[in-house]
Amino acid sequence: MSVSSEVSDNLLKLPEASAVTLRLKAEQYFDAIQGMVDLFATKKDLDVIYVTTTVPAQSIISALEVLEIPLDHIWFVDCISQIMMSTEKRHAHAIQVESPTMLENIMLKVEFLMRKNEGRNVLVVLDSINSLAIHNNMKILNEFLHILVNNLRARGAYTVIFSMQEYETEEIRNMLVLVSDEALEVSGA
Repeated sequence: MSVSSEVSDNLLKLPEASAVTLRLKAEQYFDAIQGMVDLFATKKDLDVIYVTTTVPAQSIISALEVLEIPLDHIWFVDCISQIMMSTEKRHAHAIQVESPTMLENIMLKVEFLMRKNEGRNVLVVLDSINSLAIHNNMKILNEFLHILVNNLRARGAYTVIFSMQEYETEEIRNMLVLVSDEALEVSGA
């Protein structure tokens, strides 16, 4: 089974408002994104709010365009482009946050996008917890995750938190256990 199909199939089994940790390897990254935003979100008719703290939104958008995945219902909160001093063009579906340390701004942007598309169910992707852990104090990050995930649960949104296996620490795993209903480990090739 392909990585994208495996990710989609596992997410389809979950009840609405689930919060999930998606543990994957670096080489599975773009296949996992395809499984979430193309297969899963399309089948469930979800808007996607993709919070990226690892890869600039424009890079992900370019990959989605190559895969011919429509961006009509995909929105990005880009927390890394400004800190990287990226000069790439800004996409109409991407909102900038100055830095991955601006956790309150991330929550506000997610809330703004949810209100902007009121009436549609939502999948919120947090990419990745490992990158956020580099930029933030773990106690503050833990608090941020609790508030964000509980707010999203209350609104009926699916939440997927990426965790790159190569960069996980025991502290990150413990934090994710507290906020996630389930941890899915991608095994496909």
